[in-house]
Amino acid sequence: MARYTGPVTKKSRALGQSLTGYDKYFEKKSYGPGQHGPSKRKKQKSDYALQLMEKQKAKYTYGILERQFRNIFSDAHRKSGKTGEILFQLLEARLDNTVYRLGLSSTRRGARQLVSHRHVVVNGKLVNIPSFRLKPGDIISVKGNSQGLDFIQHKVSQKSEVRRFTWLEWNSDKMEGKFLAYPTRDLIPEVINEQLIVELYSK
Repeated sequence: MARYTGPVTKKSRALGQSLTGYDKYFEKKSYGPGQHGPSKRKKQKSDYALQLMEKQKAKYTYGILERQFRNIFSDAHRKSGKTGEILFQLLEARLDNTVYRLGLSSTRRGARQLVSHRHVVVNGKLVNIPSFRLKPGDIISVKGNSQGLDFIQHKVSQKSEVRRFTWLEWNSDKMEGKFLAYPTRDLIPEVINEQLIVELYSK
């Protein structure tokens, strides 16, 4: 399973925002990477550079490589509606992202590991593909014999803010969540300009 495994904080610094939520290392050095420290000169970025930066933000935020991201964009482009909004709806519908949003992991990387290590069930069937695309009404739950694992019990017991998302429903007693609907763009908290991504791929 191809995925980016390099330093995430370095990517966050290069793109100017934390890609994984709160990151104490990014907060300490929020300027661009490099041995000479923060540059006092600010270069004017071209339109292409700005578009590329937004695409990179989306890719590294959701943990997706170029070919997979382009395929998701193509799927979004074929659907009727705003391509940028549909793109983010498809990204949010990924199983690993939904496991993260439900609060079963504090990072998307951790959520991807939960799925690939066979701890997650969708509609009663074991699914170990992080990119599995959910549909409204799908039930996501922790596998029966995985529910007693300490790290899962710890995350479930926490009053996590990531469960505030209105397109998801969570039942702590059953350790299961429900993907209610595709979220509208204004409900998705990621600070990314999707229109610049559309412009980049439309060239």
